[in-house]
Amino acid sequence: MDACNYDIVVLGAGESGVGAALLCKSRGISVFVSDYGQISDKYRKELEEHSIPYEERQHTREVILQAREVIKSPGIPHTAPIIKAICEANIPVVSEIEFAGRYTKGRTIGITGSNGKTTTTMWLYHILETAGYSVGLAGNVGFSLARQVCTDEQPDYFVIELSSFQLDDMYDFHVHVALLMNITPDHLDRYNNSMEQYALAKMRILQNQTSQDAFIYWGEDEFITQYVLANQPMPMQLLPFVTYEQAGAAADKSDDHLMRVHFSGRSFEYPISSLALQGPHNLQNAMAASCAALFLGVPEEALRTALHDFVNVPHRLEKVAVVEGVRYINDSKATNINSTYYALRTMTTPYVLILGGTDKGNNYEEIADLVLSGARALVFLTTDSAKLHQTFDGRIDLIADAHSMEEAIKISHSFAQEGDTVLLSPACASFDLFNNYEHRGDCFREQVLTLKRELECK
Repeated sequence: MDACNYDIVVLGAGESGVGAALLCKSRGISVFVSDYGQISDKYRKELEEHSIPYEERQHTREVILQAREVIKSPGIPHTAPIIKAICEANIPVVSEIEFAGRYTKGRTIGITGSNGKTTTTMWLYHILETAGYSVGLAGNVGFSLARQVCTDEQPDYFVIELSSFQLDDMYDFHVHVALLMNITPDHLDRYNNSMEQYALAKMRILQNQTSQDAFIYWGEDEFITQYVLANQPMPMQLLPFVTYEQAGAAADKSDDHLMRVHFSGRSFEYPISSLALQGPHNLQNAMAASCAALFLGVPEEALRTALHDFVNVPHRLEKVAVVEGVRYINDSKATNINSTYYALRTMTTPYVLILGGTDKGNNYEEIADLVLSGARALVFLTTDSAKLHQTFDGRIDLIADAHSMEEAIKISHSFAQEGDTVLLSPACASFDLFNNYEHRGDCFREQVLTLKRELECK
C-alpha cells in the first residue's frame, strides 16, 4: 500500500469505527479505516459506498503513523503494539464517543457500571420515548453516536451506554446526566489486575460535569461513596439511590415496598411489585432511570407507564421456552461474576447452570454459596474448564463439560427435572467459542427451540 497522509485513522471497522469514518466523511475530514481482523460484509459495503479507503487483516504503520489523530475501537487494548507505536509517535488517541461529542448538539445521558448498565440504558430510553422526547440510543447499544451526528438533524437527547474502555479514551466529552450503577471486579486483565484502576476509569464519566448537571449513583457502593466523600465539593447535583429507607437519598425503598424518588422538590412513588422487571438489581435499575427521567422533566404519568410496560433486552434473563416442564433462560450477557450472582438470586427453582467462557480473572467462590444451595447440576461451556472444576468438583454431584451449545443443551436437558430451570449465565466473556455474547445467546435460543420442536414431534 502506498503511504498516504490522512487527517484521521480509525482502528476497527465495527459499528463505532464505521460510524466515526462516516462522520469524518460528512465533515470533509480525510479518513482511513484499518482493521487487524476481517471486516464484515455489511460494514465493508458501507465503506465502499461512501468511498472511504480501508484495509483489513493488517495495520499498515506507514499510513497509520502519519495521522493527525487516531480513533480507537474500545476493544483494542492500550498494550497492543500498534497503539504503543502511535503513542510513541505522540499521535492523540481518542474514542468514537469523544470524537462524536465534538459534533453532538443534544443533551447527553451517560450510563456506566459493571452491571445493569444495558438494562438501565434501554429502560431510560424507553421512558424518554414514552414521554415523547426526541431521543437517540448510542454507545454499546443502538447505532454509534458518530453515525447519529453525521447530520445537523439530531435528537434533543442521547442515552449512551459507556464502558470503561470507552471512558479510557474520553477527555473533553460532556455528560450532562451521569449514571453509575455499581463498580465490581470486571475486565481487571485490562487494568493491571487493579480494582482501583478499573474503578477510576468508571469515574471518568464525571470529568467535565458542571453545576447544571447531575450524578446519579448507587449509594451502597463502597468505592463510589468513598470517591464522592473524598472529592467534595463536587460541582454537579449528587443524586444517590439506595435499596432501603434512607433520608437524604434521591431514591430509596419504603418499608411498605414502594420505590420513592424525592429530590429538588420532586416526589414520586411507585409500587415495586408493578415494575416491569423484578429482583433487587432491577429495583436499582428502575431507581436510577427514574431519577434521570425526573431530573430531565419527564411527566409522572409517562414515567409510570414506562416503568410498567418496559420489555427487557435480549440475552438478559430472557425467558426462551418451557420444554417438558423445564424453563430455559438466556442470560448470556452475564459476562462477569457479579452479573451471574444477580441472576442466581432470581432463581426460585432448582437449576442447571451453564457456566464458562473466556475467564477475566474470576473468583468463582463469590457465587459458590448460591450455586451449592440452588444448583442441581453444572455444565461448563468453555475450552478451558480447569478453574471451574477446581472450584466445584466434589461439591456438586452432577458436572459435565460441553464444547458447543448443542452439546450443552443436550446435557442440560438430561440433567434437568420437571419444574427446574436451565440457566445460561456464564460469568465469562464468550470469545473462546462464540463471536460475542449475542452470538452465544442466539445459539442458546436456537438450540432450545430446536430441542422443543424435536420433542414435540415425537
